[in-house]
Amino acid sequence: MEMETVLPVLWFGVIGFGVLMYVLLDGFVLGLGILAPFAEDGKQLDHMMNTAAPIWDGNETWLVLGGAGLLAAFPRAYAVVLSALYLPVLLMLIALVFRGVAFEFRFKARRGKPFWGAAFALGSMFAAFAQGVILGALVEGMPLQEGRYIGGAFAWFSPFSMLTGVAVMFGYALLGSTWLILKTGGRMQQIARTLTRPLVMVVAAFMGLVSAWLPFLDSRIMARWFEDGNFWWLSPVPLLALGNAVWLWRAAMREGRDATPFLLTLSFFVLGFAGLVLGIWPNIVPPDLSIWEAASPPSSQGFVLVGLIVLLPMILGYTAWSYRVFRGKVEADAGYH
Repeated sequence: MEMETVLPVLWFGVIGFGVLMYVLLDGFVLGLGILAPFAEDGKQLDHMMNTAAPIWDGNETWLVLGGAGLLAAFPRAYAVVLSALYLPVLLMLIALVFRGVAFEFRFKARRGKPFWGAAFALGSMFAAFAQGVILGALVEGMPLQEGRYIGGAFAWFSPFSMLTGVAVMFGYALLGSTWLILKTGGRMQQIARTLTRPLVMVVAAFMGLVSAWLPFLDSRIMARWFEDGNFWWLSPVPLLALGNAVWLWRAAMREGRDATPFLLTLSFFVLGFAGLVLGIWPNIVPPDLSIWEAASPPSSQGFVLVGLIVLLPMILGYTAWSYRVFRGKVEADAGYH
């Protein structure tokens, strides 16, 4: 196979992996912010935030990897996405900065703790919602003409993108609640378990609604799933997601295996991500900008790939190391400096 064919597929996988890792790792931190209003007092919110305090900064690396990879490997797609989605992207970035500042300032504040706690919650909610809107707008497709964006500043606004925005908020909340089951005990864990079961049902309902809506967005997506017998080899994805949801719902209240709900939530997101990729492949910007049309020259992709080969193992290494060092339960009186 020629490099013009192979490299775009490889880079599509790299960018997808980076985005998925960001969603899985920073998603539970955003989920903690979304669940912040359920904390019974300031000390309990301290406990929630302390579970992520040692590792949350490094999660942003994956978002940078996805964005930089898109610019380097698929500049046409990058231009389209930034032109079409600069408002929700700007909202996401402002919210992430707001969330990060609130995270740090709250631990240092004395009289302003309630304000920074609210800022942490609002920043997390807006960032999660913006990410869901971006996802929905990308999946729904952009108005393109010869690979160029021809829509307006609000072409991303639609019932489907609003639906995915809310769905991602609930999904991150589920990640946050199962993370608290894993990392805490006592009253905090009890609250997290109580929240998890309703969140599983809501997230499963949203996933089912999005999955049912997806084939009707574009006739090609409908054809991908239902023509030429494709449904039979694609059907394991929704069936596995349904089985995962049932298992997660049962595991949420089962004492003793605190890691199981969080791992099942991670697999739930992976299955949902796989379903979306299968629906839009081989387009990187639906409805018709394929990875090969959007790709940079093979020489450029190959050059950046050399840097990726060096950097990716380092990112994976320090991520694994940090999570290993800070494994185990976080006590309610643990401090952050």
